[in-house]
Amino acid sequence: QVHLVESGGGSVQAGWSLRLSCAASGLTYGSYCMAWFRQAPGKEREVVAAQFTGGRRTYYDDSVKGRFNISQDNAKTTLTLYLEMNSLKPEDTAMYYCAASPGLYGGHWPRQYEYNYWGQGTQVTVSS
Repeated sequence: QVHLVESGGGSVQAGWSLRLSCAASGLTYGSYCMAWFRQAPGKEREVVAAQFTGGRRTYYDDSVKGRFNISQDNAKTTLTLYLEMNSLKPEDTAMYYCAASPGLYGGHWPRQYEYNYWGQGTQVTVSS
C-alpha cells in the first residue's frame, strides 16, 4: 500500500521560499512518476512539477519554471519527494498535493486521473 504524507507548507510573504516534502512509502513497483499538484480555491487541481523515480525525466508547469525545483531522495524503504519553491507569488497560494503514478509511460506524462495515490495535502499561503 502506497502512503504519501506531505509537510512543509505555511504562510509566507511574496518573494520568500518554502520547501515541501512528501514521505512516500510502499513504492514496490519498478517505476513511478511522482508529482506535485496544487489546487487554489475555486480552481481546478493542476500539476506543478513531476519527476520519474530515479530522476530520469522532469516536468515543470510554465508558471513555476525557474522558481520551483522538484527533487527526490531515495532511502532503502522510503522515498522523499521535495518541492523547493522560490520567489513565491500570491498566485502560488493553494493546497499542494503529492501524488504517485506507477509506470514508465514511454515518452509522455501521466494524466491526472492516472495518479493512483495521493497525499492529504499541505497548505501554502503567500501574501503580498
